[in-house]
Amino acid sequence: MTNLRTKDIIALGFMTFALFIGAGNIIFPPIVAQQAGEHVWLAAFGFLITAVGLPVITIMALSKTEGSIAILSSPLGKIASLLLTVVCYLSVGPLFATPRTATVSYEIGFSSYFGNSSTSLLIYSVIYFAFVTLVSLYPNKLLDTVGHILAPLKIISLAILGIAAFVIPAGFIPPAIDGYVTSPVSEGFVNGYLTMDTLGALVFGIVIIHAIRSRGVNDPKLITKYAVIASLISGVGLTLVYLSLFKLGLGSHEVAPNASNGAVILHAYVQHAFGDLGSLFLTALIFLACMVTAIGLTCACAEYFSLLTKIPYKILVFILVAFSLVISNLGLTKLIAVSVPVLSAIYPPAIVVIMLSFFWKYFKNPRLVIAPVTAISFIFGIIEGIKVTAFADILPDAIQHLPLNAQNLAWLIPSCVVLVIFVVIDKVKK
Repeated sequence: MTNLRTKDIIALGFMTFALFIGAGNIIFPPIVAQQAGEHVWLAAFGFLITAVGLPVITIMALSKTEGSIAILSSPLGKIASLLLTVVCYLSVGPLFATPRTATVSYEIGFSSYFGNSSTSLLIYSVIYFAFVTLVSLYPNKLLDTVGHILAPLKIISLAILGIAAFVIPAGFIPPAIDGYVTSPVSEGFVNGYLTMDTLGALVFGIVIIHAIRSRGVNDPKLITKYAVIASLISGVGLTLVYLSLFKLGLGSHEVAPNASNGAVILHAYVQHAFGDLGSLFLTALIFLACMVTAIGLTCACAEYFSLLTKIPYKILVFILVAFSLVISNLGLTKLIAVSVPVLSAIYPPAIVVIMLSFFWKYFKNPRLVIAPVTAISFIFGIIEGIKVTAFADILPDAIQHLPLNAQNLAWLIPSCVVLVIFVVIDKVKK
């Protein structure tokens, strides 16, 4: 029986953490903190539940299914399970998330040097995806390239930013605005939920399991054990990063008052903290953050579609990267406009499948319980998706009066009601 060395366990945890932290995770908390003002730590509490808790739980759930979303969602039936799995992989892979890593890293880190022309973005994305391809072609080396090299560089950069946030005295702390005045916890909860890290965790599960197997570990219990340890290490890392970024945002009002987004705050803050070297530091940090996430997504998608289609893994890497390269040159605004409705629709059923996977053994017939609850959450997820499009007007007014509708969680109560009904049916049915 092969066991992982302590060094490899730590590297696995670092790799898992690095896969999660993309540019969005870095630029999002500062704006939440600035808007939450005096209620920042209440907002942070809610944010951590969904931005850290759910992804960690997802990796734990996947550790029992060899990292496979297909097995995790098998109670839905073959067609529904396949549909959910393919949509998850495409959404957080070549359609949206992978291209977005290139676009975001360029707009935040490089556009100030090279401009916003389409030619500059094309040249950058070609170089960027060449690096992604080079590392992704060798998934068995992922623990070495990401766990031992890229992840530590990323962690050092984040640590410098985090220490600066706590060492540099906070300036004027403004009063809370908008929803943070009356309900900071639920506002933070919803904003953490909208980071979509849970969908990323669904895809990264197969990468983490593959990294463990690459070290010769084949015992299912050991694989589960190491995956759980890795998820906990990444959870601690995510929590520390988010807390430092909340602290940074809290003290940013004087350097970036009434900022429109977190990128503006970060630019102003690193300039204030590190002078002219600040922009270069931020560029390197965002580049590393996006690069590691893109590598993880490409490896995961290639692994899955290779199993599904029998097309060789390396050929799929080239196909996926080429597709991501084309999509990334549409521009960030168009990418976000298209991706948000799709992600809003599939997030609720994904959460339901993940959470109920821990209770399979308590159901006589898991499919009888899980399928209807997932179906109702998907119906409400479609409504959530329509709400953020130009077709929002076609929804009946009654939708606006649903409980938790304002928090984008209208699916939660109907799903819980259906769950209770079908758990009772499962218990009484022979």
